Amino acid sequence: MKFAIITCSDTRSEAEDTAGQALISLINQSDWEVASYRLVKDDFDSIAASIVEAVDTIEADIVLTCGGTGLSPRDVTPEATASVCERNVPGIAEAMRAYSLKITPNAMLSRAVAMQRGKTVVINFPGSKKAAIENWECVEPALAHAVKMANGGGH
Repeated sequence: MKFAIITCSDTRSEAEDTAGQALISLINQSDWEVASYRLVKDDFDSIAASIVEAVDTIEADIVLTCGGTGLSPRDVTPEATASVCERNVPGIAEAMRAYSLKITPNAMLSRAVAMQRGKTVVINFPGSKKAAIENWECVEPALAHAVKMANGGGH
């Protein structure tokens, strides 16, 4: 599978993006490809354009965004994701919140979404390394099946 990672942050440089780097490492450990990594500002248009590029140009099977899913006025990743995707995949975000709620009550503050643009699954991850790793543990077992189904495969 081919992944694109988009970190959304006004405060982190690539060197400080521990969540994005952790996801790259976890994807590589699964013998999947990280085809693209970008760091963009917490800006609606920048996030939306990066998702479109990851899907339409890079042709990623899965796009993982990191950050911008909380309650801060600058947290617009879910809205940017919804603006460029056609279909909601609510079970992924629901599972991530349920998994994380076993670890911290703050998980209920996540506004993360999972959606589909064409055949690509786009999932909003939290911006902290610890939370990104926990959410990866939750969704990783279902990703290959999700890509298969998004491409018209049967159960």
